Amino acid sequence: MFDWTPDVLDEWFTEVRPQFGTDGNPAACPSERGLRIGCQRINSRFKAYREALGLDDGLDFHSLRRSYVTHLIEDGWDPRFVQEQVGHEHASTTSIYTCVSSDFRTRTLRRHLDTTIAAALQAQSGRQA
Repeated sequence: MFDWTPDVLDEWFTEVRPQFGTDGNPAACPSERGLRIGCQRINSRFKAYREALGLDDGLDFHSLRRSYVTHLIEDGWDPRFVQEQVGHEHASTTSIYTCVSSDFRTRTLRRHLDTTIAAALQAQSGRQA
């Protein structure tokens, strides 16, 4: 989570959501009619915002979920934690959502190569002594 996430959620649940007048509704995001906001409505609004901002047509609301998974992985969160965060039964499903950057791949490979080389050099110097 970002450090500002709890504040945003707190504001939503204490100040914004009560304005809907849906106290008995368990939905975190009710519509103005008190029902849950459906995927079709969310996607149509997202599309309108995307077009207004001139963003790529390939960007959809589900892209936010993929970004969330990718950012957690790149920030070093345990893959099992990420899998549970997004409700996937199988790690293979979570891996489909993960689109790490080439910088991340390079840093990861470099870290593992450095560890392997350091271990090999240490073993070699131990044999020479």
